[in-house]
Amino acid sequence: MALTLQQLNNASLQEAAQMLDGLYEHSPWITEAALAMRPFLSLADLKFKMVQVLEAAGEAPQLALIRAHPELAGKAMLSQTLTAESTVEQGKAGLNQCNAEEFSKIQRLNAEYNAKFGFPFILAVRGPRGTGLNKQQIIETFERRLAGHPRFELQECLRNIHRIVEIRLDDKFGRAPAQGDMIWDWHEALAVHTDPGYAEKGQLTVTYLTDAHRACAAEIKDRMLACGFDEVKLDAVGNVVGRYLSNRAGAKTLLTGSHYDTVRNGGKYDGRLGIFVPIACVRELSRQGKRLPFHFEVVAFAEEEGQRFNATFLGSGALIGQFDARWLEQKDADGITLREAMAHAGLNIDDIPKLQRKPDDYLGFVEVHIEQGPVLNELNLPLGVVTSINGSVRYAVQVAGTACHAGTTPMNRRQDAAATVAEVILAAEKRALQDGDSVATVGQLTVPNGSTNVVPGRCHFTLDMRAPTDAQRDAMVTDILATLKEVSERRQVSTALTETMRAAAAPSAPAWQARWEKSLQTMGVPLHRMTSGAGHDAMKLHEVMPQAMLFVRGQNSGISHNPLESTSSHDIQLAYEALLTLLLQLGQESI
Repeated sequence: MALTLQQLNNASLQEAAQMLDGLYEHSPWITEAALAMRPFLSLADLKFKMVQVLEAAGEAPQLALIRAHPELAGKAMLSQTLTAESTVEQGKAGLNQCNAEEFSKIQRLNAEYNAKFGFPFILAVRGPRGTGLNKQQIIETFERRLAGHPRFELQECLRNIHRIVEIRLDDKFGRAPAQGDMIWDWHEALAVHTDPGYAEKGQLTVTYLTDAHRACAAEIKDRMLACGFDEVKLDAVGNVVGRYLSNRAGAKTLLTGSHYDTVRNGGKYDGRLGIFVPIACVRELSRQGKRLPFHFEVVAFAEEEGQRFNATFLGSGALIGQFDARWLEQKDADGITLREAMAHAGLNIDDIPKLQRKPDDYLGFVEVHIEQGPVLNELNLPLGVVTSINGSVRYAVQVAGTACHAGTTPMNRRQDAAATVAEVILAAEKRALQDGDSVATVGQLTVPNGSTNVVPGRCHFTLDMRAPTDAQRDAMVTDILATLKEVSERRQVSTALTETMRAAAAPSAPAWQARWEKSLQTMGVPLHRMTSGAGHDAMKLHEVMPQAMLFVRGQNSGISHNPLESTSSHDIQLAYEALLTLLLQLGQESI
């Protein structure tokens, strides 16, 4: 019989410990310590309290926990001494049915991993969907993580243990993330569409108005119709717009959505999570026959990444009247203009000005998005409330010194362009760290015509600086550029700067940030506030209406713009519940 949270909260310590037996492999002390913090507000609250217990315990107990776990397809499986839980998990992944070659490879990897790190490789083999990774996925993950740093691998093993516990809790409480599983499956289905040249490599690439892009739009449109939207259309720039209408006269509209285009060889969740989560919410509202006191508009933005044409945020920009007609003459790598691509897709460019929304008709804009960073993953938190989207400034910088012989030129007589940049890079890193939440990055660094035995005479680099407020960003920019000037003068080199991009910060509207926070508190989900270092469609809508975002934890260190981008159906479930709760609570306000 499935447990309930009420039973767990009301049971004696001994009874409650027995209820949670088997969660952490041969380590009941973790659940026993967490039980002292009852009552639990939710399963998410229970999970996080167990995370806190293990984190506070220190490295020695953490290592003991990792070492209490069996190797994958190891001696314990062969001798049939696995715990019941581990037997089920390794069985779901097919590890009990390895052929001789697979078994030999896994044994070799186990030995190499143990020799390098001093503890066994831990992987939640039931995977992000809970149905089990296949053997090839397990082996590929094993090989990738074998190259990791020991400190990182220790924490990654613990994160996988917490994921194992999350799934085991589901089994004990008879729960499954049904909507999270459904949304996860929607992502898999949409990822079938990919541009030519990438499909053959098994890579996901969907750029603006390609056949794959148009297939995605058609699938999203069909999904909206099937889930109960009242109005669904493809607009003049390729956005898919769905509206779930209120039955209240004169109702305003809440806007949400994200983008469905991708970077080249990207991930399945960037942008698309913010489309499918609200679609699932409408599906549930429609299923219940429930109407809100406001219209709910979900927009799958056609373009955000700027991959095919240099027209970033084309989809959301069109909604605020920022479509630049000069973009129409841009050409892609094949010489096709944006105008030609839009005509081929059947879009009417004369209708683009009509897409501009009237801010007075809208309550605001909310966006759900995968974090695209490591913060939530490292904190073992499923969701984060965004306080601001960072403002950013980018420069392309050229440094000119003197190219000369590396062997005959004394160190104190050099005008080394690369050494100048190296000094600036370290200074920029140090300056950004002073703020705690500012970032500064040199992402490109080249020495044109450089040679091994030549002191670099020229060096080109990019400088990207971001912060939660424009004032904080500008102060950092001033300091870093001053350092560049000082170092250049001291090293007797010249510099030339070109500002290539400037974007204002987009602080979350306090009222909308508070609504996200109230939603998480209602659900009993731990609250974490954080800034967004990446740009999002929300920063465009921010120019005309209040906005706030919710981040969802990414797996694999939160990596994004990468095939390893991933999240779990459990975290998707919580994001779905958070948005649905926000909608229902907003409906109770006097709006």
